[in-house]
Amino acid sequence: MAVQTERTSGTVRRNETALVGFTVATNLADGVTKIVLPLLAVGLTDSPGLVAGVGLTLTLPWLLASLHVGVFVDRNDRRRLAAAANLIRLVVTLGLLAAVAGDALSLPMIYAAGAVIGLAEVVADSAVGALVPAAVPRERLGRVNAWIAGAETVANEFAGPAIGGLLVGFGAALALGSSAAAFALGAVLLALLAGRFRVSAEERDSGPAREPGRGRAELVEGLAFLWRHRLLRTMSLTISALVACWSAWLALLPSYALRLLDLDPAGYGLLLSAIGLGGLLGAVLVTTVNRLLGVRWALFVDLVGTVVMMIVPAVFPDAWAVGAAAFVGGMGGTLWTVNSRTLAQMIVPDRLLGRYGSAARLLSWGMLPIGAGLAGLLAEIVGLTGAFAIFAVVAALPVVPFLMTVTTRDIEVAQRRSELDHEILG
Repeated sequence: MAVQTERTSGTVRRNETALVGFTVATNLADGVTKIVLPLLAVGLTDSPGLVAGVGLTLTLPWLLASLHVGVFVDRNDRRRLAAAANLIRLVVTLGLLAAVAGDALSLPMIYAAGAVIGLAEVVADSAVGALVPAAVPRERLGRVNAWIAGAETVANEFAGPAIGGLLVGFGAALALGSSAAAFALGAVLLALLAGRFRVSAEERDSGPAREPGRGRAELVEGLAFLWRHRLLRTMSLTISALVACWSAWLALLPSYALRLLDLDPAGYGLLLSAIGLGGLLGAVLVTTVNRLLGVRWALFVDLVGTVVMMIVPAVFPDAWAVGAAAFVGGMGGTLWTVNSRTLAQMIVPDRLLGRYGSAARLLSWGMLPIGAGLAGLLAEIVGLTGAFAIFAVVAALPVVPFLMTVTTRDIEVAQRRSELDHEILG
């Protein structure tokens, strides 16, 4: 049975405010960090491959640690885990700040900091994603996920990069200090959540992952659930290809913007923030788009937007054109995030939310380091525009499989089954 919380209107409002506030604070910090670390690397090396390696360190934990983190999230208090992860990011950011102030920064240090920050992000995102259904009523999941996704996109892709680019202009120390303050604020906001955010022993023991070999069974249970569910499996495989492209875009953009577009750090930050503007529009319009087009075609917008993001830098190296393509991609990304997240939270049992979320991210966000690594390699071999062209082809590959397998009927059946299960359990 799903974890139950007392959901008075005041408690619900407080939980929603705390979740959105946490999302804003931590994603602002992530957005600034996303700008600062690659720009610090640009100052230490002329190699686009080594600069792209910063993106690899930030994202590699999604590939290496997702399943284990999912088990950890389902075994422990999800709110405490998210708070601890934020405090770890705070400490690492302060360490980078000290290195910059002491003129002791090195590329290996940036890589190490990126890896720790990336692992802490895996824990925080997995824990928060799993606790949302326990923090808000079921009927408000879609709306709250839209707010959270909008906050993620605006803070991480718009305000964070824009602020980060401006702050770097005043000095990397100021940018890092601002990130540290935002991580600290996020940990404080989590303390405002009311409710119980740990799966009960009875529910945790209700699945097939029992003794003997319980640990191994728990590790794969979420992945097995995802793989058996046709709709969730197809969506995860689709987004895997798109995430690889997004990661490549982000890894290539610092060198592309500063060298081919001749932008300064502030201009680079503003260019990157176009994703956030598109994401904000997507969050505002998601309910309307779902009503007019249906969830299937709202999801499909992300495929179109990703193809546009990849192909424009390859054929039209103009800052305004690249920014417009990023805007379209950001809008599609948010439409996908809101709908896929809501569907998963409705379909997946609470006891599996941590492991399912980590399994899904293993297949999707696990492509982040692969995309970043391939982007750096291709940039060295065929150049920046050639690398974008190759990833434009990759972004187009899932279109036909998606249209053939993700149907409106599949989505409606999954939603109806979820509603029946909820009525039986409730």
